Amino acid sequence: MNYRTLVSEIPQDTDGLLFDVGSLYARLLTLPDQRKRRGVRYSLAVILVSVILAKLAGQDNPKGIAEWVRLRKEFFVRLFELRRSAMPHAVTYERILDKGLKADDLEKLAREFLTALPNAGRSVQIAFDGKTLRGVLSSDPTRKLHLLAAYLPQEGLVLFQVIVDSKTNEITVAPDLLKSLNLQGKIITGDAFHTQRETSQIIGDNGGDYVWIAKDNQANLRRDIEQLFQPEICLPATSPVINDLRSATTCEKNRGRLETRTLTVSSLLADTAEWPYLAQVFRLERRVRELPTQKTSTEVVYGLTSLTATEASPQRLLEIIRAHWGIENGLHYRRDVTLHEDQLDSRRTSLGQVMACLNNLIIALVTRLGFSNLAQARRQFDAHPDEAFKLLISCTL
Repeated sequence: MNYRTLVSEIPQDTDGLLFDVGSLYARLLTLPDQRKRRGVRYSLAVILVSVILAKLAGQDNPKGIAEWVRLRKEFFVRLFELRRSAMPHAVTYERILDKGLKADDLEKLAREFLTALPNAGRSVQIAFDGKTLRGVLSSDPTRKLHLLAAYLPQEGLVLFQVIVDSKTNEITVAPDLLKSLNLQGKIITGDAFHTQRETSQIIGDNGGDYVWIAKDNQANLRRDIEQLFQPEICLPATSPVINDLRSATTCEKNRGRLETRTLTVSSLLADTAEWPYLAQVFRLERRVRELPTQKTSTEVVYGLTSLTATEASPQRLLEIIRAHWGIENGLHYRRDVTLHEDQLDSRRTSLGQVMACLNNLIIALVTRLGFSNLAQARRQFDAHPDEAFKLLISCTL
């Protein structure tokens, strides 16, 4: 590969590299460097650009990143006019990503860059979910690093990601995370773990709405909702008491499975249940038929929302719930399976947090470009590192 030709395709003038003021690279140049100045051979921005380019090209651990960069050293030397032709060792990347910067600073920088892009951050739904990095220790050596994310499923964009330390859990961290967000007009979704009164109160007080699933952690609430949807036994000459039930059904065929979802809603508990801002409750039935074997399974879950019947029909609630599952497929699955996040083996908590942040950034960039297949996008950028670099010096993605 002719790296001289590649570098010539990247905008430069007599003073060197040209980049947009609001680009990711420009922002990386402002990131505080925690290292002592003595002995610094590579700027923090160059290190982070190298890591991001290597990750865009398919490398996920410090050893692979270092090898990928070393094999393209001519590209980096010419691009950044480096005095040294030798590229950093894997241990150097580990040390700098762990001690050379603060993970929270990088989180803030990535968030500000991504949300400043045209039409970014405008989607209504924010999904809450946590993820454990199985190979990274937390500050408590008996536990793995656990992170809670606020994620925009439609955009592949993580707004905030915070550590859940050993002295707390997602329930107690979620309110603080919510207070960092502008909730006006937003819909917050989460699994049953986040179905909490305090969380619902904060969301409603700040102009947002929620859609929760009710399970055994809210046993009384779940029982009340379940009872509401039990078939009524009508005596002769009487009619059903529950007459506001509305339903919607979707059917989807995918990978040899036929999945039918039926959601039924009611507003009858809104005035009697002691739950903040409750407007509707629902029953969701998922019926899955395996086409090769014709084996059928059925699952029923119950939930609640602050969205009124006027604001959210049964069809709309089905769409919201379906979109929430995107945090597993669009974020966590990609980080684990494609970006191999759980294979990172380290005792350095900060390194794990930084790598998770970079993984979120990679997913957001690729999603913004319209790729539905992350692995395919990485193969594209591996073959064309100049295209990947142009993403980092532009603010008009």
